[in-house]
Amino acid sequence: MNNAAFNVLKILDRESGKISGEKISEELGISRSAVWKHIEELRDLGYEIEATQKEGYHVTKRTTRLLPYEIKRHLRTKKIGSEIHYVTTTPSTIWLGKQMIREIENDISEGLVILAEEQTGGLGRLGRSWASPAGGIWTTIVLKPSIPIQKAFMIMIAASVAVSRAIRKEYDIGALIKWPNDIFIGDKKVGGMHLELSAEADVIHYCLLSLGIDVNVSVEELMPVLNREVTSISEELGYEVDRTKFLARVLTEFERRYTLVERNEYDALLREWKSLSCTLERRVEIRTLKKTFEGEAIDIDDHGALIIRKDNGKIERVIAGDCHIL
Repeated sequence: MNNAAFNVLKILDRESGKISGEKISEELGISRSAVWKHIEELRDLGYEIEATQKEGYHVTKRTTRLLPYEIKRHLRTKKIGSEIHYVTTTPSTIWLGKQMIREIENDISEGLVILAEEQTGGLGRLGRSWASPAGGIWTTIVLKPSIPIQKAFMIMIAASVAVSRAIRKEYDIGALIKWPNDIFIGDKKVGGMHLELSAEADVIHYCLLSLGIDVNVSVEELMPVLNREVTSISEELGYEVDRTKFLARVLTEFERRYTLVERNEYDALLREWKSLSCTLERRVEIRTLKKTFEGEAIDIDDHGALIIRKDNGKIERVIAGDCHIL
């Protein structure tokens, strides 16, 4: 993306009415033909810009793309999203994050957000396919937390709470969290997350937190790939939403909870997670690599493990596995 084109857009956004190409060229110190070129670049990015010879230019419709410029118009964070790397397509944003770290690790700031309009090879937990068509939010956040490695799961807790709260606050939809990493609306999945980290001994070098949220996505497009009950925010509302505003809300909500993680204020975060859980106090089926069993989900512990009271009264602690609500 051409930064010069966005300098033109800043001027257009600043003006309440139309502004002439001559005034834009004078302010930026470029020719009027260069102004026209940048206007065309903005149109190619999806902006609708009205132009008249006498009065000049005016933005009549904004792009629907997840452009960093548009996200930052709504973003109110100090760290998360201070830098945003945008691509139209990639195998996965976490793959891109790993590649960037290999090449320029020391130059990557904490809070970098990597965004793609679509992923061609998105993967979820346990290597499962993660359908990532255009219209969703597919992002990876680079984090460098100074916390014990055994508390890394709290980042997932913070992220799941943040996504649920963002959906609730923006759209008044009762999004809930299903252990370990899914966001549900009713009995349908609307989003999920994945965390990878690089650590040595008890020191975390970096974490890559990936979020996938079905925002303006056709459910018919998702179902053949996922083969399970899914939904999207637009499906629930009956209309498409502003993805840039919603993503800004997600990042803002996440930064608030991530700050709690960095301060080791885990109890408040766990209480909020529990208040949003659709897993606790429900009968569930647990599938691990070694066994399958049923019982009641009664709690999560300080390490993020799900506590199950089995039918025989015994307590089982589940660190990793699939949880199906019965």
